[in-house]
Amino acid sequence: MSDITSREVHLVSRPKGLPTADDFKITPTQLEPLQEQQVMVRNLFLSVDPYMRGRMKEGKSYLPPFELNKAMEGGAVGEVVESRASEFKVGDVVTSNYGWREFFIASPKELHGVSGEMEPLSVYLGALGMTGMTAWAGLKLVEVKAGDVIYISGAAGAVGSVAGQLAKLKGCRVIGSAGSAEKVAFLREECGFDEAFNYKTGPVEEQLKACAPEGIDVYFDNVGGESLEAALATLRTHGRIIACGGISGYNEEKPKPGPCNLFNMTTKRLTMKGLLVRDWVEHQGEFEKEVGDYYKAGKLKHKETVVCGIENAVSAFIGLFSGQNMGKMVVELGS
Repeated sequence: MSDITSREVHLVSRPKGLPTADDFKITPTQLEPLQEQQVMVRNLFLSVDPYMRGRMKEGKSYLPPFELNKAMEGGAVGEVVESRASEFKVGDVVTSNYGWREFFIASPKELHGVSGEMEPLSVYLGALGMTGMTAWAGLKLVEVKAGDVIYISGAAGAVGSVAGQLAKLKGCRVIGSAGSAEKVAFLREECGFDEAFNYKTGPVEEQLKACAPEGIDVYFDNVGGESLEAALATLRTHGRIIACGGISGYNEEKPKPGPCNLFNMTTKRLTMKGLLVRDWVEHQGEFEKEVGDYYKAGKLKHKETVVCGIENAVSAFIGLFSGQNMGKMVVELGS
């Protein structure tokens, strides 16, 4: 195959507060000739996700920080364009962690083959991908069951919108919060939430208690901050919290004080469990079967916000922190 030059997005400086375009650079990179047991992939869709902000900081975390002046990592769906490995042939569709670039070379063990017949293929980054599996795993983590009243913050995002739909399929009463009237309508009309409110129009606790005057059983936390405090105030005795994310504080230079009502954990005998989807990798087949069947049957909707071109990947990522996405934010690459 002829020489391939791939554009990659590099992190060139550690952001202070909200990232800016100056923290990144698009760099052309010449790919080496393919060796035995290697596969070349052209990315079709890239994922941008809030957790990536944590990897832009220095210091130890559950994932190593992105290296400066090197291509970042992230979820991607691509097509095999050349293969010297028996596991994959030209035209196969694969997912990988080689996002933020147009082309890449990998070994077969770094790729996960998926059906090329699924529409859209970007669903493998959303409802049938990492964010969908996060939603699915979170509900299993605290054993969500029929009859539970569950509140989901950041409910119009990639994880929250799937978590709400899966909870409805389990027979739960589902309440969600989001940041605009349009998103609230999306939750009610498309995702089937029983209640939804705009957290920007009034105190979260007041609005949550109006939706659940008798309290909630489960809180799926994607936001932290005021939403966590409101949930702690509204959870019933022996309630459960899924600690999935805290996007409200990801760009803070100094951590804000924790919830003022944390003692409710004691008085209500609450359970709070942290969730990392990487702990659930061994259940990926189970997830793909269950949630894939829901999707193919039309019982689960995949919502996404699509930005075109690798040159716009950074702005798509930054837009996550001002709520510019409804559902999953993905970057579509040209042919």
